[in-house]
Amino acid sequence: MAVPRLARIEGYAIVSADGMLANAAGVMPPELKIEADQRFFHGSLERADAVVHGRHSHEGGPKASVRPRLIVTRRVVAIAPHPDNPKAVLWNPAGATFEDAWGALGIPGGVLAVIGGTEIFGLFLGIGYDAFYLTRADHVHLPGGRPVFPEVPALTPEEVLRRRGLRPGPKRVLDAEKDVILVTWEPSRASI
Repeated sequence: MAVPRLARIEGYAIVSADGMLANAAGVMPPELKIEADQRFFHGSLERADAVVHGRHSHEGGPKASVRPRLIVTRRVVAIAPHPDNPKAVLWNPAGATFEDAWGALGIPGGVLAVIGGTEIFGLFLGIGYDAFYLTRADHVHLPGGRPVFPEVPALTPEEVLRRRGLRPGPKRVLDAEKDVILVTWEPSRASI
């Protein structure tokens, strides 16, 4: 049985000035929970057919429990149903391909929203993003925090995306007072 091709893979992250999405304890601090970015994030998830995240990441919001999802974990050998959520599939990329995991969700195609954490964002750099929505909150600093990609802080998030063939679109101001900027990164035409 052939697995249907996804229409799009989209990444969503808000990062601090130093490229972190959480503090050293792995917690997203209130300073990164910007109302305008939260509206953009949750509004975007309304278009998504499914989300993918690690065991410790979550989307929050009132519709989180009804949205189909892949949860990346090493606690299963390959693919397994989630013990408490019939809309979720547990996936270990070391034991099963992304195509197999997507097939286990039973969704015929559409948009997959990648929402974190670090290893999952890095994993999908290899699988390929059709868009990565990177929000910067440059008023926040999280030294020693959890980076958006494994290569950060040696590289900036933007350098990581650029090295993977993604190019930035125009800057969109989400919150001028807090200097919160969103940039959509998409594959350059030469890499399509």
